[in-house]
Amino acid sequence: MSDKILPLEFEKPIMAMEEKIEELMRLSQDSKIDFSEEIDKLRAQADEVKSKLYQKLTPAQKLQIARHPQRPNLLETVKMLSPNMWIEMRGDRAGTDDRAIIGGIIELSSGPVMVVGTQKGRGMKENLTHNFGMANPEGYRKALRLFAHAEKFKMPVLTIIDTPGAYPGIDGEQHGIGQAIAYNIREMARLRTPIISVVSGEGASGGALGIGVANRIYMLEHALYTVISPEGCASILWRSAEYASKAAEALKITAQDLLAFDIVDGIIPEPQGGAHQEPATMAQRILETVESAIAELKGYDAEKLLVDRYDRFRKIGAFCEAKSPALKS
Repeated sequence: MSDKILPLEFEKPIMAMEEKIEELMRLSQDSKIDFSEEIDKLRAQADEVKSKLYQKLTPAQKLQIARHPQRPNLLETVKMLSPNMWIEMRGDRAGTDDRAIIGGIIELSSGPVMVVGTQKGRGMKENLTHNFGMANPEGYRKALRLFAHAEKFKMPVLTIIDTPGAYPGIDGEQHGIGQAIAYNIREMARLRTPIISVVSGEGASGGALGIGVANRIYMLEHALYTVISPEGCASILWRSAEYASKAAEALKITAQDLLAFDIVDGIIPEPQGGAHQEPATMAQRILETVESAIAELKGYDAEKLLVDRYDRFRKIGAFCEAKSPALKS
């Protein structure tokens, strides 16, 4: 990953202040004039602006952070979670290995864990290899094979989700994308081992749900989880993707919204500016959350795991009807 962090559009005022600080520091060295007081004042102003900005991000701004090209991807995260062990398991056992979904075994303090997730690349070449994190049916069949392997050897499952959705092409439809996702949802609901899911970036549509039926679901602070991308929603409702910001607001896709709706179990805080600013810090926070969830769920027998998973999804969207005051007798 490049050391140079690419600024997002809404971050450019902050970047301008930081560039001014760097300019004063260079000038101070070259001219031997002490600008430390001015630098300290400007740095304090920049920190205040930055703090206020990241505390009041709009859904559209969080979307930009979730899609940042330098945001840690699955393989980068896995290597930080388990630097000494990563055994990738390839293929769906039917002749295909969809590189949009990656899976394998890592070693945590609690023991071996099966990790399955969507992979986005760095740059165009890698993104083409991984199809921008959009899996075909073969990818979900590979995931299902790895879930069964984890169950057989009594390993917890960790899924890491960062996808704009399953691949919407003709080939995917011809090969049964809807059926593959539906099978995964059904079989994950039946899996007799703990499942933890972490939405690390985008968690969109059935592409996310196909590896997201878990006992515990966590989101990174600036991640999103939604039935459809804001651009897709805007194209349907307003016939134009230009209304994506409006759609993002209406969809309630942020981690904070979903925690309030009881759809996710917790939010993993990101370093200021997003996970890409301090990937190692972010990985450590994910590790602590996952280890805690595994420790809790290991106390459940298989039947309790199934009931727990069933109940957490059945309660989503539950509501209570109340009679209108006008109808009261």
